[in-house]
Amino acid sequence: MDTRIQSILEAATLLFLRQGYAGTQISHIAGAIGVSVGTIYHDFAGKKEIMHFVLKCTIDPDFINKDFERPITDNLFSDVENEIASLFERSQNDFAKHLEDDAPGYRFEDLISDAFDILARYAVGCLFIEKNQFEFPFLAEHYKTYRRKFLDTMSRYLTIFVNNGTVRTLDHLKLTTTLIIEILTWWAMDRRYTSFETSDIPLELAKKICMDNILSAYKR
Repeated sequence: MDTRIQSILEAATLLFLRQGYAGTQISHIAGAIGVSVGTIYHDFAGKKEIMHFVLKCTIDPDFINKDFERPITDNLFSDVENEIASLFERSQNDFAKHLEDDAPGYRFEDLISDAFDILARYAVGCLFIEKNQFEFPFLAEHYKTYRRKFLDTMSRYLTIFVNNGTVRTLDHLKLTTTLIIEILTWWAMDRRYTSFETSDIPLELAKKICMDNILSAYKR
């Protein structure tokens, strides 16, 4: 792995998430890792290429280990937005697979664990779209659809668990589902990248805290 490319990736990720794509300049990325602007342009043709590199590494973590010709150009990312849209669909279908037969053997704790893992795995891509939706309308539209389906899937799972007696009765199912998702989202996504106060809480501990509290609140 090229350590400078890794440093550019990490710095650009935080800057794009915290101050937006439009508000981030190449000089900001260079300053964050202590190199010249020219050094950044040696590795990447421009800001758009860095942004696409960030998104590509989100959906393919091993991508950074490839050997790249410098500067990296957008020829490598000609279909990245369609790849992300397809990933949303595959992820949603996989998440909903236990609904086909009313989730036999699938537990409430399995649901919360799986939901946390999905949100953590794609945190950078999801947060990037949320923070930059007006600059990237194609991704934003697919992401909004994905979020609606994710909420619907969680609601359907909770309905099954309420009906089989493993989750307590919920007076406001959709609002409760939204609350659970928002808790998971903050601990799996925002806490790591965009919260006002940075935190060094390990991801495993963040997941444990979520599961302990959500299960205690809703499991019968």
